[in-house]
Amino acid sequence: MSCDLTLGYAEPCKQYIGGIDEVYFVNFGDLGTLTIADDEITDASGTFSAYKYVLKANNNTFVENGVSDRETGTFVVTQTLTLNLKGLTKAMHKEMKLLAYGRPHVVIVDRMGNARLMGRVRGVEANVDSATGGAMTDMTGYTLTIVGTEPTFANFIASPAAGDPFDGLTSATATIVTAS
Repeated sequence: MSCDLTLGYAEPCKQYIGGIDEVYFVNFGDLGTLTIADDEITDASGTFSAYKYVLKANNNTFVENGVSDRETGTFVVTQTLTLNLKGLTKAMHKEMKLLAYGRPHVVIVDRMGNARLMGRVRGVEANVDSATGGAMTDMTGYTLTIVGTEPTFANFIASPAAGDPFDGLTSATATIVTAS
């Protein structure tokens, strides 16, 4: 891997918007073998279910923190996804427990339509808080803090379609599971 820079940066027009529209959880390893070209996932060989979470609020965030260490010659990226899910139900309690027990991969679709894979190599760890506030206007629901520690930033996924970020991965067989 070359360490030489290849691009400059110019301030872009005001064409970008922040936020997350959807996340998809895929059980660890089910994506199969990934084909990556130029840091973009162009195909996957797996047959898998992707559990779709639709997000409407502005307080769902994804942050990546890349840290290099000259002394050890390493580079590690900590990926942190924070989700606030409204409502407490018996069914969601069960799902939150399974999410915390597992180490899934997560596909994040932002409001620009970009899809990125979090936890590609090692999966992620989920911390789940359930709470109801004291005031009638306080949130009742779940706060998830999902963390992955990876060797690279989250890869973009090639050619995502609206409602199916796996659409451009022609060898993958994805079943999108939505809320009933």
